[in-house]
Amino acid sequence: MAPRARSRSLLLPICTILTILIHGAHSFYLPGVAPQDFINGAELMVKVNKLTSIKTQLPYSYYTLPFCTPSKIVDSAENLGEVLRGDRIENSPYAFNMGDAKMCNVLCRKTLDSKTAKAFKEKIDDEYRVNMILDNLPLVVPIQRLDQESPPVYQLGYHVGLKGQYSGSKEEKYFIHNHLSFIVKYHKDPQSNSARIVGFEVKPFSVKHAYEGKWNDEKTRLTTCDPHTRHTVVNSNTPQEVEDKAEIIFTYDVEFQDSDVKWASRWDAYLLMTDDQIHWFSIVNSLMIVLFLSGMVAMIMLRTLYRDISKYNELETQEEAQEETGWKLVHGDVFRPPSNADLLCVYVGTGVQFFGMILVTMIFAILGFLSPSNRGGLMTAMLLLWVFMGIFAGYASTRLYKMFKGSEWKKIALRTAVMFPGVVSAIFFVLNALIWGQKSSGAVPFGTMFALIFLWFGISVPLVFVGSYIGFKKPAIEDPVKTNKIPRQIPEQAWYMNPAFSILIGGILPFGAVFIELFFILTSIWLNQFYYIFGFLFLVFAILLVTCAEITIVLCYFQLCSEDYLWWWRSYLTSGSSALYLFLYATFYFFTKLEITKLVSGALYFGYMLIASYAFFVLTGTIGFYACLWFTRLIYSSVKID
Repeated sequence: MAPRARSRSLLLPICTILTILIHGAHSFYLPGVAPQDFINGAELMVKVNKLTSIKTQLPYSYYTLPFCTPSKIVDSAENLGEVLRGDRIENSPYAFNMGDAKMCNVLCRKTLDSKTAKAFKEKIDDEYRVNMILDNLPLVVPIQRLDQESPPVYQLGYHVGLKGQYSGSKEEKYFIHNHLSFIVKYHKDPQSNSARIVGFEVKPFSVKHAYEGKWNDEKTRLTTCDPHTRHTVVNSNTPQEVEDKAEIIFTYDVEFQDSDVKWASRWDAYLLMTDDQIHWFSIVNSLMIVLFLSGMVAMIMLRTLYRDISKYNELETQEEAQEETGWKLVHGDVFRPPSNADLLCVYVGTGVQFFGMILVTMIFAILGFLSPSNRGGLMTAMLLLWVFMGIFAGYASTRLYKMFKGSEWKKIALRTAVMFPGVVSAIFFVLNALIWGQKSSGAVPFGTMFALIFLWFGISVPLVFVGSYIGFKKPAIEDPVKTNKIPRQIPEQAWYMNPAFSILIGGILPFGAVFIELFFILTSIWLNQFYYIFGFLFLVFAILLVTCAEITIVLCYFQLCSEDYLWWWRSYLTSGSSALYLFLYATFYFFTKLEITKLVSGALYFGYMLIASYAFFVLTGTIGFYACLWFTRLIYSSVKID
C-alpha cells in the first residue's frame, strides 16, 4: 500500500521500505536464463540430476542405481557451485514432445540380481529421492495440504521407492516406483503458436506390470497399463517388489496442461513452498525485541557517557582528577597493544573479508541477480566474492598492525591470506575424503580442487598482499591519548566482570537476533528445500550488526569503568562468542529435527556446521571489535587529559 503524498509521517516510508524488502525478496528475482519457446511436437530434453536423501546428506549420481539408460550418457556442463553441491546432471531415456501426451510408455525392462536389488533396498531404506530437470525446472511432487483450499506443498524429487507390508503379513517389503505419471504445465503465447514450460510435476506409482506371451521390446502390450484400452495406472494396488531375480518394467505417462502462470513467475510456486505466516511473525517479533533492547542500550549509554564526560571536563585541579575513579583513570593504558596483537590483526582482516563478501552477496540476492534457476549461482558468487575481498582483508589487517607499531607487514599479509582458508581447507579435505569413501557424487573432483587452489593462491593471496601494501603505506592511526611506559595494575574485579563470564553473556543477544532465521536456513540446507527470503535475511543481518556493536560497547564500557583496560581481545570475543551458541543450536537441531543415523553423515553435518560457526565467529567478532575501537577512540578524545 503506497503512502499518501501529503503525509509527513516518517513511519509510512519506513513501512513501505520494509514491505518492499519482505514481499519483494519473496517473489522478485531475475529469470537467470533466457526463455525458450516450444512449438507443438518439439522435442523436450528431460535430464536427470543427483539422488538426494535428508537422512544421509550424501548425494549420488542417478545412474549409480540400475535405472533405464539412454544409448549414450552425456554429462551437462556444471558451474563451480553445482559441483560443490554434488549436482551431476545427465541426459535421460525419457522422450517428451511438446503437446504430445503419452500413456503407458514402456521405458525398459530390468531383471534384478542380488547386487542390484540390494542397491535399490539401501536407497529406499535411506529415503533417497530422484531429481530431474525439464527446461531448467526441477521435478516436484505436489502434496495436498489438510486445508484443501490452500495451494499444495511441493516436494523436490520423488522417492526411489517405499517400504510396506501386505495385508495380513508382518514382514516388511521393499517396493520401487517404476511408473511415473508426469504433468508438464505450459503457458501458451496467444500471438504465436509456441508455448513456454512453467511447471514439471510427477506422481510416482509402484506397479507390478503384466503382459501377454513372451517379452518383445517394441511389440509387447501390457495388461496392467494399456493406452489402446485407455487402461491407466491410478494407484499402486499391486506394487512392484524389489527382490533377487525380480522383473521390473519401467513405464511413464506424460500429460500436458495449459496454465495461466506466466514464464517469468514460474518459480513462485517453488519458492512459496510452506505456510510462512509463523515465519514472518516470529522474525518480526524477534527483530522488534532486539530493536527495542538496542534502543534502550543506546539511550542508557548516551546518557551515562554524556554525564561522565561532562563531569570529567568540569574537574579543575589535578587532585580532584586523582580522586576520581572510572574509565578516565586508565587513559594511559587503554591503547596499549594487546598480547598476540599479530593474531588479532589477522582475525580482524579475515572478518572484514567475510563482511564484504556477505554484504555484496545479499545486495545481489535482494536485487534478484542470484536466480534460483541458476543452480550453484549463490555458492559460486560467494566463493568469487571471498577471493576478491582479499584486498580489503589485507588492508584492514596491516592498518591495525601499523597502529600497534608493527613493521613486518608481509608476515601479517601471509597469515591473513592462509590462516582461515587453511583451517577450512583442512576440515573440508577430511570431509571430502569421507564422502569419496562413500562413492558419493558430493565428493569434489580433482579438477575442481585444482580450481579452488588456483582461486586461493593465484588470486586471493596476491590481492591480500596488494591490500596489505596499500594499508601499510598509509600513515599510522594516531591514538587520541598517550600511552604510559609502565602498565597500570588492574584492580581485583567483581565476579560478574570475569572475562569468561562477560564474554559468554555478550554472545547471547547477537545469537538471539538470528536464531529463528537460522532455523529456516538449516532447514533449507539439510532438508533439501529452497531458501529465497533474502529481504528478511538482510534485515536480520542489519540487526545482527547493531546488536553485536552495542552489546560489545556496553560491556567494554563496564570493563573500562572497573579500571580493566585489556579490552582488545575481549571486544572481539564478546560478540564472537555468539558462534558458540550457533554451534550448540546446530547440535540441538541435529538431534531434534534430523534423522541422520550414519556416522559419515553425522561427521559431514558437524564438520560443515563447525566451518559455519567458525566463519560466524570471525564475522561477529570483527564487528564487535571495530565498534569498541570506535567507541574508545571517541570517548578518550572527548575528555581533557592533562
